[in-house]
Amino acid sequence: MVPDLASNRGGSGVESTGRAYVKTGEFVTRAVAGETIVVPITAGVGDLDSIYTLNEVGATVWELIDGTATVDAIVLAVAQEFEVGPDQAKTDVLEFVTSLAEAGLIRPVGEGQV
Repeated sequence: MVPDLASNRGGSGVESTGRAYVKTGEFVTRAVAGETIVVPITAGVGDLDSIYTLNEVGATVWELIDGTATVDAIVLAVAQEFEVGPDQAKTDVLEFVTSLAEAGLIRPVGEGQV
């Protein structure tokens, strides 16, 4: 089921595809057997209870989340690289970005800064 991404209900969902996102902390990322493993670093130590495994598309999206690329730009890159239609790419990218935001791994640029 695709979450309702168009409304702003105060959650962590993607509210605008024109926004850029940034990773919220330090991570170690490694490619292993065709998948990408992401391990958050907490207090200088890998948080082994929070390991994330990404497929090729997820790894591409993760790499593109750099604080400058908008969700729209990421959707376009995914559609081109993986030869999927723009509607399918948008659905998949929005769902994945929303799940990353809900897990606290990313946030919109300009939000949550101390």
